[in-house]
Order: sequence, then C-alpha cells, then structure tokens
Amino acid sequence: MSDDNHIVVVPHVDDNIPLPKNAAEAFPKLTVEEEVEVRSNTIKLVSDIAGENIEPSEQDQEKAKELAKEMINNPELRPEFANYPNETIAFLAGLVAQSNHMIVKDLADLKLHVVNNLVKEAEMAKSSRERIAALKAIGEIDGVDAFKRKTEVTHITKSGDELEKELLETIEQLKGTVIEGEVIETKIND
Repeated sequence: MSDDNHIVVVPHVDDNIPLPKNAAEAFPKLTVEEEVEVRSNTIKLVSDIAGENIEPSEQDQEKAKELAKEMINNPELRPEFANYPNETIAFLAGLVAQSNHMIVKDLADLKLHVVNNLVKEAEMAKSSRERIAALKAIGEIDGVDAFKRKTEVTHITKSGDELEKELLETIEQLKGTVIEGEVIETKIND
C-alpha cells in the first residue's frame, strides 16, 4: 500500500480541559452501595468471561456479613473494598441488594404497609384496649389526621376607606343602644 491510501483521523480535542492524572482521579464519586454494585458487576463480568463460578466460602460470607453490619451501623464508613477477595464482595453485593429491597425506598409504600398492618391489628385485636391502641395509631398517621385540630385563619385586606366606612356604620348602629353596666366612683385623695 502506498501512503496515499492511508487515512489519518484525529479527533477534535477541546483546549484548556484538564485531563485526570490517573484512572482513580477520573473515576466518578460513588456512594458505598454504588461502589459495591460496580465492583460486583465487574467481578461477575470477569468471571463470566473466564467461565468461572464465584462461590463464596463460609468465611467469605461471614466477612461480608460483618462488613454489611459495619456499613449499616456507620453510614459514613467507606470500606477499602480492594482489600477483600472477589467472593466476599460478590456476597456483600447480594446482601446490600437484598437490604435495599427490604428497606422500602418509597415512603408512600411504607405508609401503606403501616396502615394496612394497623387495620389488620385493629380487626384481629382480642381486647378493646388493643383495638383502641391500633385505631389511635391509625388516626395519628399523617393524612388520616383523625385527632388533628385544624385552625383556619383568614386574612382580609381592606383599604383605609373601607375600614373607615365599616367603623362609621358600627358607630351608627351603636348610637342609641343602651349599654348596661355599673358605675364605680373612685375618690382621689389629694
């Protein structure tokens, strides 16, 4: 082939855009859960490509459970996942995914679950005390508000002329009205 047949493609690169120093600097900030998911997806992909199964030992499972407990007890904890074997991370990812499914992310679903279970408790209660406790709990749920007192305040803005007119009308209505009361005399001693 001659040089005339070669095509050189040079991508456009914007000026004054700093490049990261290394891959770690280029990596986006992830939550702990996101990092576990990315690592486990990578582990699974590599194991699938290699045709190998990832089977965590009992020791890997125990270490993953300990790590999961630490992560739950200390949400600020950022474990150094690179220090753990792939099997531990894979099992940890399963625990994190399972707990994320167990913990209802949508509060409306949680509220519905609470209301449904309280209604069931109220219906199944053996004593009136238990039934009343369940019903009271239902009544206190936001949105049910069975015991909430509502006070409405209406603000009416009137012009000075409107207020003056109303005051004059009130004074006219009061003219000639007998107001009964008791007169108390007080003596001032000089």
